Amino acid sequence: MARILINGSHAHYLYNFRSALAEEMIRRGHEVHVASPELRGEFADHFRRMGAIPHDIALKRTKVSFTGDILYYRSMVRLIREQRIDFVLNYTIKPNIWGSLAAQKAGARSASMVTGLGFAFIERSGVIRKLTQKIAQGLYRLATNANIHVIFQNPDDRDDFIAAGCLNETAKVVMVNGSGINLDQFALTALPDRPVFVTIARLLHSEGLYELAEASRAVRAAVPGTRIRIAGMLDTGPDAVTRAELDEWIADGIEYLGLLDDVRPALAEASVFVLPSWREGTPRTVLEAMAMGRPIVTTDAPGCRETTVDGLNGRLVPLKDPDALARAMIELGSDAGLRERMGAASRKIAQDKYDVHQVNARLLDQIGL
Repeated sequence: MARILINGSHAHYLYNFRSALAEEMIRRGHEVHVASPELRGEFADHFRRMGAIPHDIALKRTKVSFTGDILYYRSMVRLIREQRIDFVLNYTIKPNIWGSLAAQKAGARSASMVTGLGFAFIERSGVIRKLTQKIAQGLYRLATNANIHVIFQNPDDRDDFIAAGCLNETAKVVMVNGSGINLDQFALTALPDRPVFVTIARLLHSEGLYELAEASRAVRAAVPGTRIRIAGMLDTGPDAVTRAELDEWIADGIEYLGLLDDVRPALAEASVFVLPSWREGTPRTVLEAMAMGRPIVTTDAPGCRETTVDGLNGRLVPLKDPDALARAMIELGSDAGLRERMGAASRKIAQDKYDVHQVNARLLDQIGL
């Protein structure tokens, strides 16, 4: 039995994406702790009910803050020591960096789960942004030197991470099929008759939402009665969509659903799921849509391309190409039979490749837990 800490950057995502992993650890006899900012209330109670121990730990998630990050690092060192943690499993960039260095300082083993390369690896213009990227990549190299495993969800992220000099010891690499999906929780549901396109994502430029907004005009013109809906959290980072931009899209006919505690009703009302992201780890929202039998339109980008076989369970389109995105959406919006066939293929791929119990069991076996 080990004392394990799952360390993330957002309570909502810890609840949605790591609950099944915590349950599998507990089933194997480990003492499980979970930590993130604002991990309290219903989120904390949820983990307590399963037998895990929650910790609310302050972190400025989206902004570069030397003082804030050092305070977070010190809080993590203190938490690991006080709880006598044996193994820290971090995910997302700041927990990966500071949680790994804190584990090293406190004498615990650690692993970083790279769920997507995101802002620190997407090409940017401007001296400040490039400098920020270089600092992040250098810190990542220090963190992975401290890890015993570095976990990736797709081979593009692994290769780009290594090429950027963020990992010196490639023997530490572990590959997994995303975070997995609970096939009972996200059960197959009938497709609606009318074309309803749904995107669920953080409201970021790099999620391809500008391309979606531009494509939506052509889609609604070509397929009368089409609805296009976006759900997700307004963010505060350097890549964020502004409230004014979102209001423009709403005025143009896009429906905004806000941040959803439960995405299943929105997916049940969707006939096609769309994610025009520039890159992902393995996008969990796509897996949820696939499990519920939705065809997918996504980009031929790292992480996204792993979920979708073009012509089988959806369409892959080029990055940052609203015209190609519109053509794929119009094709599916115009053909109910095609939506049915591709939706059935999505469910089959989810069953064969992404079942959460199989994904978590393989991950824990690979990292020796």
